[in-house]
This record gives sequence, C-alpha cells and structure tokens, in this order.
Amino acid sequence: MTQFKDLNGIHVEGHIKISDPTSGEIYVNKRNAIHYENMSLALAESLANQGYGFVYEMSFGNGGTSVDPTGIVTYLTPNSTGTNASLYNQTFTKVVDERAVANTDPTRNKTEIRHVSGTNYTDVLVRCLLDYGEPAGQDAFDTAGSSENLYVFDELGLRSYSESGTGRLMTHVIFHPVQKSLNRLIQIDYTVRIQSLSGIEG
Repeated sequence: MTQFKDLNGIHVEGHIKISDPTSGEIYVNKRNAIHYENMSLALAESLANQGYGFVYEMSFGNGGTSVDPTGIVTYLTPNSTGTNASLYNQTFTKVVDERAVANTDPTRNKTEIRHVSGTNYTDVLVRCLLDYGEPAGQDAFDTAGSSENLYVFDELGLRSYSESGTGRLMTHVIFHPVQKSLNRLIQIDYTVRIQSLSGIEG
C-alpha cells in the first residue's frame, strides 16, 4: 500500500515602496529581508492569542550604507538572524498599529489585510506617513551633504509589539539614502505576503 504524506509550509516575503504622495515620485521600490526566526515567533504568538506578535511599529535608521568620497554607496547585509537583531543605527520609530493609543494618526498609519478568495496567500499592508513636521529636529530642506544625518534614512524594519517597549525585528531592508526634511512628505507602503505551501509526497 502506498502511503502519502501531506507537506505543508509557510513562505513569507516582503516588498517596500517609499514615495512622495504629493508628487508621486518613488524613492525606493524593492524587496526586503525577512527575519524568519522572529517571524515564526510572531506568527505563533498571534495564533496562540498571546497579545504579542502583531506588527506594532516601523523603525528607521541611517546605518545601512556607507558612501565614499567619490559617491559610491556600499550596502550592508540586512540583519535577519538572532532574536535580538536590530537596525544598524535606529534613529526614529513610528507606531503603525491603528488600535494603539500611541498612534497619533491611525487613518494614515495603519495595517490592512488583503486576501483574494481561492488563493493561498494573504498580504499584510503596513502604511506609514512621515508628515512635514516629523521627525522633530529634521533639516528644513532635502539638501543634506552627509548620509550621517539622523534623518537621511537608508534602513527600515517592522517590529512586533512588546510590553518592554522594543519589539522583535521581523523584517529589515537597506536602500539608497533618502532624506526626510520639512519640505517633503514620505509615504511608506510595506507589504508582507504570507503564503501557504502545500503538496503531497508519495
């Protein structure tokens, strides 16, 4: 008698788009790295209704690249191992959980679930808007001469909720430096696709 084994698995991938919602200019459009250990913990905590695991905040940093005197950009490897992984140099964080009291603009900083009936994947869309006045202390114009400026962002990640205040890093993406200044809005659309894989092995 032939025995069959049902094989199942989960595949997670992410994509990020950073743009100016007023002009439509796209600054970054690329895939990101998934921290699979922390993502597995987040999925388990969510399924077990532990009150943790869900996407809570988006963190920004300026330590993902280095620029030499000739303008050549070197990109570091995303941090996607170790439960305590973090951005290389986190400089700003914004709450994107629309149910959180700490979210001051839940209509523009929120998460959405998108699913098409009959498909084996579901998207979590995380939206975050950096308004004109944030972060505090930014330059007036996007003319920074150094990528070491606190708000010339070149790395970004999603973190899960934690009572301690610093959630686990679930994703990490490194990109060409983008400056946030008073004269520009920056919109981040971060899509995490969760796909169920299945097959039958004879």
